[in-house]
Amino acid sequence: MRQYLKPILLMLVLCTATLSCKKDDARVCTTCSSDITPTFQLCRESNGNASVNGEDTGTDYDLYLDDLEATGTNCGG
Repeated sequence: MRQYLKPILLMLVLCTATLSCKKDDARVCTTCSSDITPTFQLCRESNGNASVNGEDTGTDYDLYLDDLEATGTNCGG
């Protein structure tokens, strides 16, 4: 029985390490507003895209946020 302990332990460690390296699927959101638009929710989706009020824009979040801020939109504070 003891001879099987090391391989089993190794398999458990490898499985745990593999599963713990899974990409974070967290969705991060903030509220944005401007003088010309009503308040809206901007989120960074798990694929890195920006979504507005739940609709994926197909655009990278950082690029989308930079463009919003360049036009005078205030997000997150």
